[in-house]
Order: sequence, then structure tokens, then C-alpha cells
Amino acid sequence: MRILLSNDDGYFAPGLAVLAEQLRELGEITVVAPERDRSGASNSLTLDRPLTVRRAANGFYHVNGTPTDCVHLAVTGFLEHQPDLVVSGINYGANMGDDTIYSGTVAAATEGFLLGIPSIAVSLASKSGKHFATASRIAAQLVTRLQRAPIGQPVLLNVNVPDLPEGELQGIEVTRLGRRHKAEGVVKSTTPRGETVYWIGAAGGAQDAGPGTDFHAVSSGRVSVTPLQVDLTQHAQIALVRDWMGA
Repeated sequence: MRILLSNDDGYFAPGLAVLAEQLRELGEITVVAPERDRSGASNSLTLDRPLTVRRAANGFYHVNGTPTDCVHLAVTGFLEHQPDLVVSGINYGANMGDDTIYSGTVAAATEGFLLGIPSIAVSLASKSGKHFATASRIAAQLVTRLQRAPIGQPVLLNVNVPDLPEGELQGIEVTRLGRRHKAEGVVKSTTPRGETVYWIGAAGGAQDAGPGTDFHAVSSGRVSVTPLQVDLTQHAQIALVRDWMGA
């Protein structure tokens, strides 16, 4: 199996190194990741300038672009052979609920999915970063399961792993996305030159976090596996908007 790895934390991120080492036992690994942290880049493509690819001392390729750029470039021309699987991560921090809209980690996997390749986004659900090894072994379990029993449909999985030793996990749960409260306000400050600047505020807390959601699973010590789709159509409102347009 040929596995393409990417992330949004940059090619130097510890989660990516741990993931590559773990998955190397399962197939031929190629890493194409951003040259710097591109967290929050979402599904952006760089269209206003050319991209460069360089190889680091550890063999990882890094691109001066977004996570989506990395996967798109790799699949559509940089690699000699199309990968069988795309795995993005391990992200330093959770990507649950509304996070998936902004996440570069999820975006890299989404690009693989859009290009017809089964894809998995993996995140370690804390900012402590103590147990990347646990998340890497969960990723390996999922990759092994896909090897042995392919789902049979295009698949995009968003995986969030509690930051716990593997032996303390309470299992794996297939979930839906929860929802967050409205984000906190921007943080206003002043530069030494007297210029007013703004930092984007923190994400809101979990609002829809009941049983069945990714938030609930992770808070209960379980790995959350959420199948995602790309269709943004609000199907339930098609008739409503059609009537409104005809009013």
C-alpha cells in the first residue's frame, strides 16, 4: 500500500514524525507537508504564485503552500504513483464539530477524498501533546482495517483521539459532528509603533455535545471516528427556497 502523509502543523511537527514511523510498517510512506504551520488554512489552494517542493534531511517533502496544496500537488503530478490512501496528522489539538470547517488537517484529507482516494484526518484532542504514540497506533489500526476490509465507498474519516495512554482509552465510537458556541471576541492590542492589531479569538465551547457526538466520545475517553461528506447543499431547504423564489 502506498500512503501519502500530510498535515497542517508543518513538516517538522512531532505528530507527523510519530505517524510516519508507525505507518511505515504498513506500506510505502511519502510525506508532503507544508513548510510552516498552516493551522486554520481550511481548503485553500494557492493560485496566485507557483509552488516549490523541497526535501528535508529526514526525507519529508515540504511545500511553500497550504495543506490542500500539498495533497493536490502530490496526487496530480508530483508523485510517480497515485497513493492508495491519504492520512493527515497527527494534529496538535482537536478537530471536532465546527473545527472541521477551518481545519487544515481535515482539509488535507478532504483533498485526497475529492481526488478519489480514501482519506483519514487524525487529531490528538488536547494541547498537552503527551500521547502522540496513542494516536499513531489508532491510525495504524484504522489503516490496517481499511487494508483488510475496504468500506467499498469513497470515505473521509475524521478521527479524534483522547490524549491518554492507549491502555486508558475506553474504546472507539463512530460519531457525528457536534457544534460549538459562538467564537469568543477578537483580542485587541497595540504594537510598539502604536498600531492597533487584532488576534482572532478562541473557539467557543461545545454546545451540541450530547451522546453520539465527537465531543461526547472524546470527553468520555473514547476515540471519535466521524465519516464526513463534502456536499454543502441544505437539501431540506430546497423546496422552501424554491417557493420563496417564486413568491
